[in-house]
This record gives sequence, structure tokens and C-alpha cells, in this order.
Amino acid sequence: MKRRHSLVLTAALGLMAASSARAESLRCNGSSTSEGESRLAVLYKCGEPLLKDSYCAPWVQAGTLQPLPSAYAAVVTPCQPVEEWVYDRGPGNLMATVRFKSGVVQSIVYGRAPQ
Repeated sequence: MKRRHSLVLTAALGLMAASSARAESLRCNGSSTSEGESRLAVLYKCGEPLLKDSYCAPWVQAGTLQPLPSAYAAVVTPCQPVEEWVYDRGPGNLMATVRFKSGVVQSIVYGRAPQ
């Protein structure tokens, strides 16, 4: 009986891990765009976004979520350029925010309004 419960638990954990590792994609005009694609590819497939924003995000140390020390980061580079494009996918669909870092799609997030 314990073995059966452990198998069920293992299967459930495996499904949860697989679903959380899945990358989002954005469907536009019969094409699909996903993480790793360039700005040009997204623009070609999806057209001009409803909104665009760009800002400089602080660099983080490799393997951690800690920002680089200011003195070091300012010498190397002050920030990492980030762009966010918002697509309105029409009535009944959530808006999609596509985040680019160094000109490449890093994430696609769905929500009711840009954040």
C-alpha cells in the first residue's frame, strides 16, 4: 500500500515539474513565437505591439538573485537593456507581455493589463 502511494506521489510531482518548466508561446497571425526568438522575428510574426517600454535592469551575479555591487557594475556596464512589448489579442483573450533582454525573447506573460 505504501509503495502505491509513493508511486502516485512521484507521478504527481513529475507532472507538476513538467508543467512548471513549460515555456509560454504567443500565437499571432497563424504563427507562433516563443522564448529565444529575436525582436525582428516577433515583429515579423505579430506586427507592431499595442505598447512598448524599455528600461535598464540591474545586472545580477551568476547563480544568485543578488545585484552586482554598484562600483563593479558601473565600470563594466551600468545596466542590462530590457524591452517589454504588449499585445492586445482581442476580446476574450488576455493581453500578452513579451520581455526582451539583449534583443531576445526572455519571457511571455499573460494578464489582464500590463504590469
